[in-house]
This record gives sequence, structure tokens and C-alpha cells, in this order.
Amino acid sequence: MLAGDQRVEHLNDDFFGPGISKDDASPEHLFQIAASSRVGVLATQLGMIARFAESYNRVSYLVKLNSKSNLLPETTQDPYSGAWFDVRQVVQFAKQSKLNIPAVGYTVYLGSSFETAMLREAAQIVWQAHQAGLIVVLWVYPRGQAVVDKYDPHLIAGAVNVGTALGADFVKVNRPSGVPEALTEIIAAAGKRTGVLFAGGKTMDEKDLLSSIYSQVYRFGASGAALGRNIHEYSLREAIALANAVASIVYDGQSPEAAVRTVVRK
Repeated sequence: MLAGDQRVEHLNDDFFGPGISKDDASPEHLFQIAASSRVGVLATQLGMIARFAESYNRVSYLVKLNSKSNLLPETTQDPYSGAWFDVRQVVQFAKQSKLNIPAVGYTVYLGSSFETAMLREAAQIVWQAHQAGLIVVLWVYPRGQAVVDKYDPHLIAGAVNVGTALGADFVKVNRPSGVPEALTEIIAAAGKRTGVLFAGGKTMDEKDLLSSIYSQVYRFGASGAALGRNIHEYSLREAIALANAVASIVYDGQSPEAAVRTVVRK
């Protein structure tokens, strides 16, 4: 999954500045990467899809139903992110546009004082989406003043529990702190019927990124890879090559050593 929802979540921090390709300044960069690589799905807001997807109609899209900026610090107020659209509107748009939209996504900030509202909204989205035959990916992130360590593996495993209780097909969580073995508890919490995806996190060296993805999928049992800035901050040529390298690991079982040789260097 190529995550493009950060254009709201992180504003322009991930798209313009030192070390970031000039290609990334344009929102169309995300669509160009997805259209020219083996990305499984591009996750972004419905308005962005409506503006660009007609020119990239072979891409599969996940509509991110809620998003918020990072301007309000959590020390001021616990995070809350309400849905912009409902599932009915996504289904209607998919029919009218004839685009391939197999999935929707929603973020729950577990531990926030507003978690009850988000949990209810997430539950309704899962129900409605499944009735419409759509896949649901829930981002479940512990956040808020009550959360001591949002990267604690035990807490992240609890976040997976919540995602499974809501009926998500996939739960996207932060990569935990500590040793790689910390992923064991998190993956086990999903059981065999819910997939786990780990957020890409901060920018990593290509070799480390590919090794990490291989380990997550084939050593611990993650269901794939969800990447944003680790792909789109590169030039189009570099981003396509890196996205395809990730795909060769996830889809084909290629080793990270073999996959990294296909990456276009800066």
C-alpha cells in the first residue's frame, strides 16, 4: 500500500525540503508512482482521487475516510479525526467514475479522550463497507495524553486487538520500539483472519528498508507493506524502482539482497 494521506496528516513536511525530490512537491507524483509500479493500492483522500484518478484509471484506490493535520499538539488536546465522507458516497463515486476502489480506510486514535466517538464511527464504517463488498483497513494508533509510549509493543498488540474487534480486514499500526522479536506478540494478536501492516515510519536507507520488510513479512507474518515517505520522497524514476523492489519481496518472495540491486541510486 502506497500511503498518500500524509498530504493532510503531515501537511507539506514530507513533500518539500532538504533531501526530498522536487518531483514530490506535486500531488500527482503519488499517482504517477502507483500507475508505473506494482503498488497494490494507493491510499489517499477522495478529493485527491476525484482530481487525478481519471488520468490514472488502472490504479487501485483506497479511500481514506478521515484525516487531520498535525497542527494541534497532543499536549493541547487529544487527537480526534472524524470522517469526511461515508461509505455510501464512496460507493456512489466508484460507480459514477468507474474507478477501481476496492477499499476504504479510517484512523482510530486509541487512548484519546475522543476514542469512543472514533470507535463507533469505525465500527459503522466496517459494517457498511462489508455490506458493499469493500475491504477495510483500520489505522489504529495509540495517541493522546494518557499514552505513555505509543511505540510500546504490548500496547500496539492491544491496538491490533481493537482492530480485530471492529472487524477490520487489515490493521495498520506503528512499528514498535525494541528488538525485532517484539513483532511476534503484535502479529499473534491478529490471529489468522486479520492482516497486519506496519507503518513505514521515518525515512530509511533502501537496504535497511527492504531488509525490514522482508523480515516483517517472512519472519514474523505481516501481510504486506505500507509505505509513504520511504517511497514518494524520491524522484519518479527512483520511487518506481523502489516500489517495484518492495513488490518483488512482498509478492514474489525475493530476497532483500536481490531486490536492492534493482533500486535506482540517486
